[in-house]
Amino acid sequence: MLHPSYSDLVNAINSDQENDADTGCSRYSVVMAISKRARQIIDGDDSLAEGTVLSDKPLSVAVEELNQGQIKILNNEETDAEPEY
Repeated sequence: MLHPSYSDLVNAINSDQENDADTGCSRYSVVMAISKRARQIIDGDDSLAEGTVLSDKPLSVAVEELNQGQIKILNNEETDAEPEY
């Protein structure tokens, strides 16, 4: 069984929203965000999640980062906008 579950991940994603509206993220967008972050970790990025160790697999670390709110899934409007520095 996957821990945290998909519904727990969606709740973590929605917890950062100002209103109670659903972000519209699908299972596909969650999987794509986690896989992209896992590839970044494999390529040498440091973990952002608290409580992870070097022996943790990159996919597990990426799931935990999303669950802790360390990474966010952007919608199309946010990805098309100019990056903020």
